[in-house]
Amino acid sequence: MSASATTSIRGSGGLSSAGSGADWPLGSADQGPPSPWGGGHGGVPAGFAACGLDGNLRNASQARRFVAATLDRWELPALVPDAALVVSELVTNAVQHALDPETPDPVDYPVWLGMFLHPEDVVCAVTDPSSRPPRPRDAGSCALGGRGLSLIDALSQSWSWSLTPPRGKTVWAALPLAAPPR
Repeated sequence: MSASATTSIRGSGGLSSAGSGADWPLGSADQGPPSPWGGGHGGVPAGFAACGLDGNLRNASQARRFVAATLDRWELPALVPDAALVVSELVTNAVQHALDPETPDPVDYPVWLGMFLHPEDVVCAVTDPSSRPPRPRDAGSCALGGRGLSLIDALSQSWSWSLTPPRGKTVWAALPLAAPPR
């Protein structure tokens, strides 16, 4: 299994990628993931990829393409459908609920997507500038939205969130590399 990180940077499309060792809002990839998400794995992840997102609604589709390309590079194509859906929900939540359209963020990429490859799972983490916690909703059967965190919960082996100093939060989900027994 190859564990190379993304090294290309695409600017004008609202998506920026960072390679191995690059700094993103949670620090250097060489330090490994912070304790709340990935602490049980120990050590530096076998693979890391991150991309900055500009806070537009199109970011969900850009994030899905980034996930597919990263998992293809890591030779994990079977994980793409679940990981793409999880990341799409995480990014959509960040764009819709964590960014204030009245007060645009002064940075080019207010939302960051990070992917960490561990021996037993892949952790997908989305960092945004809001410190408000994610709140699962009880969506009615006719509701058009409100099921994102329920989908994340159903598809991942675990998910949670943590505050990200100096501001904001990171919401993460871990997806197992091996399919759970049914």
